[in-house]
Amino acid sequence: MAAVLGATLEEKKEEKEYVMGLEKGLAIIEAFGISKGPLTLTHAAEITGHTKAAVRRSLLTLCKLGYAQQDGRHFRLAPRSLRLGHAYVASDPLTKVAQPILEMTSELTRESASMAVLDSQDAVFVARSTHRRSLSSGLGVGARLPAYCSATGRVLLSELPPADVEFMLNRMARPAFTPHTCTDVREIMKQVALVRANGYALSDQELEIGLRSIAVPIRNGRGELIAAMSLSVATSRMTREQVVEELLPEMETARRNFASLL
Repeated sequence: MAAVLGATLEEKKEEKEYVMGLEKGLAIIEAFGISKGPLTLTHAAEITGHTKAAVRRSLLTLCKLGYAQQDGRHFRLAPRSLRLGHAYVASDPLTKVAQPILEMTSELTRESASMAVLDSQDAVFVARSTHRRSLSSGLGVGARLPAYCSATGRVLLSELPPADVEFMLNRMARPAFTPHTCTDVREIMKQVALVRANGYALSDQELEIGLRSIAVPIRNGRGELIAAMSLSVATSRMTREQVVEELLPEMETARRNFASLL
C-alpha cells in the first residue's frame, strides 16, 4: 500500500512539473518538418492533434520569440530555429568525435560517411561527410531515414529486444520506396538478426535505386551501442560483395577509433 501511495505521489509531482505549453510548442516545430513547408493553423492542428486555438497561441509565441514568421494565413520557421538543432550538435560529445573520423573515412574510401542515432522509428543523422565523388542524395545532419529499411536503422534496431522490434514494426507504416524495399515484418526481423550475427547491415537499393549502404555499430569503451556508422556507394561502382570486402575493413578501423575516444 505504501509503495502504491509513493508511486501515486511521484506521478502527481511529475504531472505538476510537466509544462504542457512547452510540449505543444515543440510539437508545432516538429510539424514544420513533417509538412516540409509553411503551415496554416488548420494544417498544424491536423498534424499535432491540438486545437486551432492552442496552435495559434503556440505559433504566435514562436513568432514573438523569433523562431517563426507569419505571412498572411501561413507560418514558417525563421532562421533562428536553426539554433535548436545546432545546440544538440554543439553540445553532444559524439558529434564532436564523429566528424573528423567520418571525414577521414570518407577520404580513404571516397564515399559518403554518416553517423546516426535512433529516434523512435527513424535513424537520424547527427554527423555526415560527403566525398565529392559520392551520390548527392540531399541528406545532411538532421535527415531521417526509416529504421526498418536503412542500414543504419537496422544496426540500431539490432540492440533492442527482438520482441520490442517486432512490436514496433507491426504498428508502423512500412512503405516501399523502391521495388527492392523490404517491408515484410518477418524478413525485416531476419535482417536485424543478421546484424547481430555478422556485425554489420546492408541496404541494397531499398531507399534509392542505384544506392547501396553498409553500416556498423559504434560502441563506447563500455561496449554500449551509441550510434551506427554507414558508408553509401553507387551500385555502378561496387557490387554487394565489393561493398563488404572493400569498405567494411575501413569501417572496422573507424569503429576502433571511436571506441578509444568515447
